[in-house]
Amino acid sequence: MKKLVLILCLFLLCLAQSIAQVTAQSKFTTAGRLGLSVNNYGTYGRPTVRSNTQGPPSMAFPRGSGIEHLFEAGIWIGALVDGQVRVSTSSVDASSGYSTGGAGFEFTQLSTIKERSKLPSSSNYSASAVSHQDFVFSLTDSFVVIPGTTIPISGHQNPLGAVIHLETYAWNYSFADFFVLCNYEITNLSGKRWDSVYVGTFSDLVVRNVNVTRDAGTAFFNKGRNGVNKKYHALYAYESYGDDIDFTRSYGGIQFLGIDWRGLFFNPARPDTFLSKGLPAPKLNYNFWNFNSVAVPWNTPGNDQERYLKLSSNIDSSILFGGDGPIVGIPANWMQLLSAGPVVNIEPGEKFTYTIAFVCAKQKEPLSYLPPSSTNIFTSAESEKELTDNFKRVRSTYVGEDVNEDGRYRPELDLNQNGKLDRFILPEPPESPLTKIVTSENKIEVYWSNKSEYSLDPITRKRDFEGYRIYRSNPGDDMNLKILDEANLIAQWDSAGNNVGFNNGFDVIKLAEPKVFSGDTTKYHYKYTLDNLSNGWQYLVVVTAFDEGDKELGVEPLESSYTENEVRAFPGTLANDFNDAQAKRVGVYPNPYSTTAAWDGTTSRSNKIYFYNLPNRCEIHIYTASGDLVATIAHDGNNYKGEGIGWTDKYGNTERTVMSGGEHAWDLLSNTKTQLITGVYLFTVKDLQNGLMQSGKLAIIK
Repeated sequence: MKKLVLILCLFLLCLAQSIAQVTAQSKFTTAGRLGLSVNNYGTYGRPTVRSNTQGPPSMAFPRGSGIEHLFEAGIWIGALVDGQVRVSTSSVDASSGYSTGGAGFEFTQLSTIKERSKLPSSSNYSASAVSHQDFVFSLTDSFVVIPGTTIPISGHQNPLGAVIHLETYAWNYSFADFFVLCNYEITNLSGKRWDSVYVGTFSDLVVRNVNVTRDAGTAFFNKGRNGVNKKYHALYAYESYGDDIDFTRSYGGIQFLGIDWRGLFFNPARPDTFLSKGLPAPKLNYNFWNFNSVAVPWNTPGNDQERYLKLSSNIDSSILFGGDGPIVGIPANWMQLLSAGPVVNIEPGEKFTYTIAFVCAKQKEPLSYLPPSSTNIFTSAESEKELTDNFKRVRSTYVGEDVNEDGRYRPELDLNQNGKLDRFILPEPPESPLTKIVTSENKIEVYWSNKSEYSLDPITRKRDFEGYRIYRSNPGDDMNLKILDEANLIAQWDSAGNNVGFNNGFDVIKLAEPKVFSGDTTKYHYKYTLDNLSNGWQYLVVVTAFDEGDKELGVEPLESSYTENEVRAFPGTLANDFNDAQAKRVGVYPNPYSTTAAWDGTTSRSNKIYFYNLPNRCEIHIYTASGDLVATIAHDGNNYKGEGIGWTDKYGNTERTVMSGGEHAWDLLSNTKTQLITGVYLFTVKDLQNGLMQSGKLAIIK
């Protein structure tokens, strides 16, 4: 034992020296609709999202909507070491969130975040990837001083000596893009045995629409309610009232999935595995408290003894409605702790895994309302239907081949015949078709490849492609920032001669010869045209493929990702060569611009007008009526995607935007970013290909 302790001490000394240069790092998931910030020092979320809405999400669903669900979260590990309580925490209820060396933030990053993907088309493709977007890194609670500094970690004098290898998994499938799995491999590197071990996830779930609410400080946090779903081992939060409630209507949850320890699967629903070996039954604890409260049982734990008590005990079930449901009491600034244990002991050098998930869902009607205010929302089983379905999907994803949920390998359930029990398995829809979007005046042309038709289902080992679907948003859907959720199914084509879908075949969309575009080697086999559209408006266009499902396995038809090939298309005029005999006149719309345009955002910094019939490369100059230059715009139709104005920052996505080439949006701000006053303005457009110019007028009325 002494030799082992010496080896571990030397290891930690070398480790401290090697990680002194590892900086704090954050990444957020982009594979699906759930955008979760993951930080290599052990926390989840971005606490400043409420005051800085333009940065990365905290726990946004749908991603880009402004509907956030989390202030901050992190792991807690508690154990008895030589009979003394020790608890290490990566996050606690601090008013400003994580701070280097702050009390309760006791984990230190050991590595940067590596990203992997199982998608062959991804630049992060890796054969070892589990999901479409894996984040992989390591951290430890072993240091009482931040390595490379003299900054002590406040209150952290007795670390457990835990080293964590953490992997998070996110998928882009339409049936699995609402959760992120977090798989911890925890190793005891202390040299001492941990006894009566409990592991939990602390969270400060706060559901608010940060793009809408004007609440700050306490008013931002005090409108939440909590609930539990014991069937699927989860707790959740939702907004009960607030100025943004009609723009939120969402649930954010944490779900416990399992612990693997010495070949035993820790499942509270199957205690016989442990009881048969004389071990304590697996137990799951649900705890809630108010921020900075001292009132029992809602008191904030302030030291290791109090935190271990929370980890190892449960709020009295009589305080819950029927054991499942919302917590009784007024809306408040609730903290949550979902914990599991006891694991009898962890020897020095031993490791085990602990797995959870972050899960979101939209509220469904009917909701309940508490008097006297009709905006005081109380959840119901009906409104939680999507949440419950999502918890079920997460659970099935995690258990994988372990359909009996007992952790035992069974050859007859070995889907890939690799001789071991595999978790994190999803049935797979066809691959997303490769798409090409071409916009022109009042029109969007959609082309896509036939690669989906050759997809092989990994479970059934069949090519079970069935058909294609096209989704499109309506003008103005982007203004509520949930444009992906607003996209409507406008067309479907599927295989003829079976009992799935419309049986309408593909003849009306199939090209006689595949289309190839300059600079693009993809062959596009299908085309569909969206006509009679409005120029200047943003339309979300998504093409998906779906399969026929599998009745024997009870799998419904599965559809490919909504997010993988989503495109934001702006119909508009094509590039206009001034040297052409058929050259068109440059213009502006709307003209006159009166107060706001229909597509404008909510602030003066998210206004826009369009110049149209522009040359492919040109310079635009705007002058006052007296000839003073107020703004200069450079236009490159081949590369312009609407960037450079506040409207696009809030409502657009320049990485996935297609524009027609002959239009350019302007935010009505001068070169010095001041607002233009009411008046008539002159503009000139110079074609950089030939030096020819056109001019015109525009009017601003405020």
